[in-house]
Amino acid sequence: MASFIEDLLADNGVSAKSKDESNSLATFLASLVFNIVIALVIFFAFCLLRPRFRRVYAPRTYAVEREKRSQKIGDGIFAWIPAVLRVPDEDIIRRSGLDTYMFLRSIRTMFIMFSVIAIITCSALIPLNILGTNNKRGLLQLSIGNLAPESYVIWAHIGIFALLVCWVMWSIIGELRVYTQLRMWWLTNPENSSRANANMVLVTSVPDKLVKDEQRLADIFDVLPGGVRQVIVSRQSKELAAIVTKRDRLARRLEQLLTAYAVKCTALSDQPGYVAPKHPTMRTHGMWGKRVDAFEYLASEIAMCNHYIAQSAKTRHEYKPQSSALILFNQQIAAHLAAQAVIDYKPLSMGRVSTNVDPQDVIWSNLDMNPWNRRIRGYLSFLVTVALTIVWTLVTAFLMGLVQIKNLSILDQFSWLRDNEFAIGLFSGIVPSAILALLMTMLPTVLRLLLRLEGTATRSEIDLRLLHRYYFFQVWNVYLVTIFSSSIVAIAANSIGSPGKIVELIQTQVPLSATNVLIYVLLLSFIGAAKEILQGVPLALRYLVPILFARTPRALYRAETPSRFDWATNIPTHSLIFLMGFSYSFIAPIVNIFVAIYFGLFYLIYRYQFLYVYNDQRWSLGGLSFPKAVKQMLVAVYISEIYLLLMMVAKFQVSVNAIMRVIVVLGVIAGTLGAHWYIDDVYMPAIKYLPLKKAADVERTPHLAGEIPNVVGNKLGPSDKHLEEPLVAEQRHRRRNWIYIMYGSVVPSFLLRLAIWTFPSVLREKVSDSDEPRPVVPRQLTTETIGDTANRLGMRDSRLTLGEDAAELSRLFACPAIRAKPVSNLWVPMGNSVLFARLLWEVEYYGQGTILVITQGAEISPRGKVCADMDFSLASVEASDKEGVAHYQRTRPM
Repeated sequence: MASFIEDLLADNGVSAKSKDESNSLATFLASLVFNIVIALVIFFAFCLLRPRFRRVYAPRTYAVEREKRSQKIGDGIFAWIPAVLRVPDEDIIRRSGLDTYMFLRSIRTMFIMFSVIAIITCSALIPLNILGTNNKRGLLQLSIGNLAPESYVIWAHIGIFALLVCWVMWSIIGELRVYTQLRMWWLTNPENSSRANANMVLVTSVPDKLVKDEQRLADIFDVLPGGVRQVIVSRQSKELAAIVTKRDRLARRLEQLLTAYAVKCTALSDQPGYVAPKHPTMRTHGMWGKRVDAFEYLASEIAMCNHYIAQSAKTRHEYKPQSSALILFNQQIAAHLAAQAVIDYKPLSMGRVSTNVDPQDVIWSNLDMNPWNRRIRGYLSFLVTVALTIVWTLVTAFLMGLVQIKNLSILDQFSWLRDNEFAIGLFSGIVPSAILALLMTMLPTVLRLLLRLEGTATRSEIDLRLLHRYYFFQVWNVYLVTIFSSSIVAIAANSIGSPGKIVELIQTQVPLSATNVLIYVLLLSFIGAAKEILQGVPLALRYLVPILFARTPRALYRAETPSRFDWATNIPTHSLIFLMGFSYSFIAPIVNIFVAIYFGLFYLIYRYQFLYVYNDQRWSLGGLSFPKAVKQMLVAVYISEIYLLLMMVAKFQVSVNAIMRVIVVLGVIAGTLGAHWYIDDVYMPAIKYLPLKKAADVERTPHLAGEIPNVVGNKLGPSDKHLEEPLVAEQRHRRRNWIYIMYGSVVPSFLLRLAIWTFPSVLREKVSDSDEPRPVVPRQLTTETIGDTANRLGMRDSRLTLGEDAAELSRLFACPAIRAKPVSNLWVPMGNSVLFARLLWEVEYYGQGTILVITQGAEISPRGKVCADMDFSLASVEASDKEGVAHYQRTRPM
């Protein structure tokens, strides 16, 4: 053992050290120590700050709907760890949605995958690599580069890699089996199916003749089951949009002035014989306008805007139609059939159909785009992305080369680095990876802009498309170019004039990049995970924004809104780490240990973040991001197999042993292609759209819509006689199905059934606090379909149900300007001043019945600070028309 450590720490001499210091053990150890120390500091900082900064680390305990709130955690330093691990899967879906649950499952699955991979490879391959005969030193001694080309030990790497491929593909198929069942359950669940947008499609590139003839457009789709209920042609008005924008700007200004005036009145009310402060003034038209009373002027201008908006509602159908329409069906299955059908025989006509349309998610400016214009923009966007990839590659290579220690040490300012081994290792292990991570943070904004300019109809579609585009961009720029830049340059330089040496050089140069991969994984495993949980920027903004900018109860309320999770960039990043780990699983097995740590840490942290921090209401797609992640994992498997094939070709000798190795690797690739074909043929067709059989089953047996699916088959566990005490059948059945969901992808189904049969007491455990028996909600297309199921399995905050009348649905699914309300609701604190109450009456009077001042849920503290009640539902008292304003004024609490 001592001799091995001495060999591991040995140096190859000055020339080898100057050639590539990134492979020295000092670089790895310096990076490891630095990352662990920084991560521990950040981690303990979070544990200490968490109980004291609830606004940052637990906004979901108070700033979301009551049925979606998480229970408070004790103040113990590590109390949050067992608290988040005890939350059952059903509660995660109920509070955060199926998208969040499938994302957490994917992270957990990759953690389990690499835990098994690390155990197998480190126990079997590392000892074999150490005994190799290539006399490598440092970390290279632990890699396949230490084995001679003719060594029979390489068969162990091939066999174990084939086993790992089988393990990964089996896990992926198991997860897809669970996902497809949960996806069908989510689609047919009354919480989703009773919403109007679940039964609706958005059709773009509609011909002008059909846009102007709604009945003819309805007749086209009326052939589908249940027929068409309503056609909503998208319309726009630039003049109305300008008026609404102006009205909202004036309303925000008036709300700010009223709040500031209330604070002044409250401060003076305690003084005897006080006089109310003067009203603020403003100029009517910029710097040279007449100076007038600000309250009267703003209220009057707002009233004029609201009157215009009210009049425009009567002529809404006369606005310019866009080349798009929303088709509302009577049955959900009709919407899914329409999305899969070829609607028109003319080129590009009505070629894009979107389901599950949310009016808040639609990019209305892209709905009136010519189909040829949209297609040309798509081609241009692709070319710009390719050009951006090339430019980004050059910039990244330049910056990475600039910070290489051997380049910087030439300068006099960095001469002190030349003989400082620890500083060299620390610099080489941290700075390049940090610069690379910083560069990649700027990319998503550019890619999102390109996808938006293509004419993409919804923001969710942009994010789903960005998942793949950002992933392949990272694979090229982070994985192939940056991390392998030194190996690529070495292969190119040594193969000039001898192209046949390229394959030969792969076996020696590719293992040299193992340290770069390891350092990048280390950076994201420790510092990346710690940065995610510390929430440093939100921590500062949560307290700076209210102090500097939030001057009204509405602004304070919005400042408390939980932050959103960036799905489009985080999922590809985790897929990239999966690629790095699996492609080096047989080349440098030590990488697998830190990849397992990476996914384990992020799984724990993400459980906390989604339960207590993140609340992205807009991203509710029923887990559609999960199949994207699966495809990215399959790409990683193929790249890894190509690596193995190239390594075997590079080690090729004219012998039966070498030929058989290549044949076996080709067989592994063929087996992966077969498994991939099976996935595409069996699971992929059912991941997005509702199958006819499922729709028919739910139509025939409505209670199936709210029933948790059995993902492993129809065989049940023990009968009632095996239970010590009677349990409600519905609760026991649901508990059994959740056990299948949680463990069915990693444990064979017969073992699960055997475990339940042997230990029937597991069926007694409650899944959640609200696990009492509940009636099955009938699947009817009215507002009552929400009912108790919505409270239990709520996945969406805004529920535009099919119970709304046609006129209201037309308004709710119109562009923001058309659906704007013709009244302004101002939220201000009342304070303690009688004079301020009179001012509010005057503002409403000048508003001519179109301004409502709401004083509930807000107050002014004794120190003169504006406070907002986070439990107050502003939407429940807001008026939507003049009649609502008058009703509230008559019943206003004094």
